[in-house]
Amino acid sequence: MRYRVLGGTGIQVSVHCLGAMMFGAVGNPDHDECVRIIHAALDQGINFVDTADMYSAGESEEIVGKALKGRRDDVVLATKVHFPMGEGPNRGGNSRRWIIKEVEESLRRLRTDWIDLYQIHRPDHTTDIEETLSALSDLVQQGKIRAFGCSTFPADEIVEAYHVAERYGLRRFRTEQPPYSLLARGIEGSALPVCRRLGMGVLTWSPLASGFLTGRYRKGRPIDLSTGRASLTPARFDPALPQNARKYEAVEQLIELAADLGCTLPELAVAFPIAHPAVTSVIIGPRTMEQLQNSLKGASLTLDDATLDRIDEIVPPGTDLYRADGAWQAPSLTDTSARRRPLTDRAAG
Repeated sequence: MRYRVLGGTGIQVSVHCLGAMMFGAVGNPDHDECVRIIHAALDQGINFVDTADMYSAGESEEIVGKALKGRRDDVVLATKVHFPMGEGPNRGGNSRRWIIKEVEESLRRLRTDWIDLYQIHRPDHTTDIEETLSALSDLVQQGKIRAFGCSTFPADEIVEAYHVAERYGLRRFRTEQPPYSLLARGIEGSALPVCRRLGMGVLTWSPLASGFLTGRYRKGRPIDLSTGRASLTPARFDPALPQNARKYEAVEQLIELAADLGCTLPELAVAFPIAHPAVTSVIIGPRTMEQLQNSLKGASLTLDDATLDRIDEIVPPGTDLYRADGAWQAPSLTDTSARRRPLTDRAAG
């Protein structure tokens, strides 16, 4: 296993990170099996584990906490805060009030005294970024977290946060966690160059494109939209929809490329993100032991320039064949008032 420094923190992390999103009710409800998967990953050299408070409503953090008993000092532990954790208007978001409360809950569930990397799971445009950075800076000062980062932030908001931290003498985001895969390369033109210039670590998620790069979904073959990942977002997998045609074409070409390399499509998919100079670690999120072992095969695969050139021909750099983040969209897109002038201002005259 290779290791890289995480965003100038001096913390060495494995180039593949174990994601715990599928541990718990949403994925694998068998706690004992999940613990075995985590131990197997650690035994094979992974020292970086990423979870979030909202994964299976806190259950994922509880499983990780069980698994790290007696091994905590050897693991770089990351979790996240932002999404709602129960009913009520103040049980989510990026306010000081919520961050200070929820970090204590995460520490309890994880059975630890500190979190190595505490991440803001998504932007919150109802909260000043200064408020968020101030709360996080205080948590570092208190020793409850070692460093903090953001997840799936647009490039302009990463830059804004950097300058706000400088202006007010606050600690800054050390990492960004964006979606990145063979089918979702949009961040190559924005977020990744920004992170590299600012010296931020990058841990990418969804290398298998939410299951699309497992090889299970093929052009011209029946697709069961009632099970697995396809049942969660059928529109992303439905071959009858015109917007999916390009994805299915790309998958067939990528399968052919993988065969030429003597590997599987998932192995190629896991190996791809780590080739980018801005990427520190790639998150793999297995639900089963078999999925873990298959993903780790890709961890040992190095892609040469000729292979990367062929990938560029199939999916050009900076191209998104689908919107990778289905859980959040910028208010500038969802709020019509943010992109339409009042009718009186639009009137000719």
